[in-house]
Amino acid sequence: MKKSRPILWIIIIAAVAGGGYYGWKRYQAAEAGKAQIAQKGAPRAPAVPVSITPVQKADFPVYLTGLGTVQGFNTVQVRTRVDGQIDKIAFTEGQMVKQGDLLVEIDPRPFQAALDQAKAKRSQDEANLANANLDLQRYTKLGEFATRQQTDTQRSTVAQLTAQIAADEAAISNAQTQLDYTQVKSPITGVASLRQVDIGNIVNASSQTGIVTIAQIEPITVIFTAPEDQLPYISEGQKSGELKVIAFTTDGKKTLAEGKLAVINNQVDTTSGTIRLKAVFENKEHTLWPGQSVSTRLLVRTLKDATIVPDDAVQHSTNGLYAYTVSQDNKAEVRKIKVSYSIDGRSVVDDGLSPGQQVITGGQYKVQPGSLVSTTVASSDPLQKNKVQQE
Repeated sequence: MKKSRPILWIIIIAAVAGGGYYGWKRYQAAEAGKAQIAQKGAPRAPAVPVSITPVQKADFPVYLTGLGTVQGFNTVQVRTRVDGQIDKIAFTEGQMVKQGDLLVEIDPRPFQAALDQAKAKRSQDEANLANANLDLQRYTKLGEFATRQQTDTQRSTVAQLTAQIAADEAAISNAQTQLDYTQVKSPITGVASLRQVDIGNIVNASSQTGIVTIAQIEPITVIFTAPEDQLPYISEGQKSGELKVIAFTTDGKKTLAEGKLAVINNQVDTTSGTIRLKAVFENKEHTLWPGQSVSTRLLVRTLKDATIVPDDAVQHSTNGLYAYTVSQDNKAEVRKIKVSYSIDGRSVVDDGLSPGQQVITGGQYKVQPGSLVSTTVASSDPLQKNKVQQE
């Protein structure tokens, strides 16, 4: 037993030495592997696919948007001017009637009788005047055989009958006018509304109920509002010429008509801080209709050589607006920008970008400052939208 103890210790010491040597070798191999990896370099992160568009320099039209209501250029509620029964309705509801077209005919017989009576009275007075003139001529020829009183009285009679004939002419004119009023005609050219009377109805000149409403739609007007702080720009623009107004559907997707600003109201609405404006449209295609709600755009001015980017390039943060640009080595860079106007998917950048720079318009949510990017050139040409340039 005593002889075997040294041998056991020798074996234990040898095992410990062998394990230490093996561990040291593994450590050396691991360090050597790390050194090789360090020499080769860390793996590169994949490039982020994005869409880019060049910053442009162009004229930028500045529009004021608003909501408006279409109104007829002229709107007339047609009423009768005489009393009577309706014998005829000569128009169709919704018909385009011209000025002077017959709309309604009222029973003319009482008015024709009054006209005939006035004409008969004139004929009677004309006969009396002719006889009085003959008597005056006789008294004048008698000379001193006729008294001066008789001659003067006869002259007075002639003058009275002459005045009576003038009154008869006025009565005839009035009777003729009343007869003409039995034919109710359109005072303007426009579209007829739904009629409010039927054949056989009795109408009165004192009634507030009209027969029909005529609305002129060629041309037609749109009443809309603009903020009062834009009034100086509108007034300044009017000095250089007529300002263009575009009418859209309320969703802004379809253009209805183009017209001109005609009137600026004479006062600002203090409750809303807006000014009422009136625009006139030719409306040859009848795309605008009285009472219709529309969205309006008023061209106030045009910015010359403005720096323009797509709205998609403009990003929002708690520190303000910014945009990503692509550098020469295809890395994303953050640019703080200031935007003054944004219309039709385009924004005017007052500060932060220069024409010719490439801005990222798509894929920004994957981009970080300094990220390597793979760019797709955005284009308005559908054939070019899918063109990819691997930088």
